[in-house]
Amino acid sequence: MSHTLISLSRRAAIAALGAAAAGLAVPAFAQASYPNKPIRIVVGYAPGGSVDMAARVVADVLTAKLGTTVVVDNVTGAAGIVAAQRVVTSAADGYTLLAGSSNEMAATGLVNPAQKYDPIKDLTPIGLIATAPVLLVAGSRVPVKTLDEFIALVKRNPGKFSYGSSGVGSTLHFAGELVKQRAGLFITHIPYRGTSALTSDLAGGTLDFAIVSPTAAAPFIQSGRITALGVTSAQRFPTLPQVPALGEHPQLKGYDLVGWFALAAPRGLPPEIAQRLTAALKAGLAEPAFRQRLEAGGAIPPAGNEDLAQIMRADLQKYAGLVKFANMRE
Repeated sequence: MSHTLISLSRRAAIAALGAAAAGLAVPAFAQASYPNKPIRIVVGYAPGGSVDMAARVVADVLTAKLGTTVVVDNVTGAAGIVAAQRVVTSAADGYTLLAGSSNEMAATGLVNPAQKYDPIKDLTPIGLIATAPVLLVAGSRVPVKTLDEFIALVKRNPGKFSYGSSGVGSTLHFAGELVKQRAGLFITHIPYRGTSALTSDLAGGTLDFAIVSPTAAAPFIQSGRITALGVTSAQRFPTLPQVPALGEHPQLKGYDLVGWFALAAPRGLPPEIAQRLTAALKAGLAEPAFRQRLEAGGAIPPAGNEDLAQIMRADLQKYAGLVKFANMRE
């Protein structure tokens, strides 16, 4: 081989190595430079609620772990759909994120035609923030104190009693319909626009039963005006250990339907940015201070090994079956 050919071969090899190194450096540089401006977390609910609480914990987590300003933007409307729609149409650059719930990220699209996005196709899952079991409760004028008494009373009086939830297609509505399906009950669903009127009607005796969050129900349970019959998670709720899990009852065996809060980004988020956000979220939520804030707000922090995409797909499948069972319509 001539000296000229050897020189050309060496030059080609050097050029190839340089190109490879440059190719590897692009994502590393992008990851190292992100974030270089404030991050906005969009929430579809008003300040002070459970999703807003979770979002503000995450804002502090990302501020601490990424070293940038993180702001929470409350964009209310249509049970979280308006906020989620704003996020899915935003730039996929990691600077606009959704702190959403199982409503707008799994449930409501099955029954609400106002939802124009597909949560599986149009969102990039970042990670689970917390799970949020809810309670089956009895109102002040219903003569039941246990799950046994509830099931027996409703079965003796098909169609006579009603239960309330936070709206058609909400996670709370699905939780109530799963009780009906598993126990073979005929009980009428009454949708409310929020938990304030629902808990007032329960305490006042104009609503028989409801599916409601522990936080909303707590003061009424403590005063004796509402009776907690069961929690919708597979295990008992840590702050209400005396309340049985619904799945403990023979007619509700295996019952498990909980709400959850999660962090997501628009479709097409670069993998290196998604990975950095996921790592920051998991690291922060492993710290006791942040976990305690979630627990104080009535949520259960994640173990850290959950697959958010799988949770979304599994819930969509579960909810689709309940839509058919209950003939749900918005």
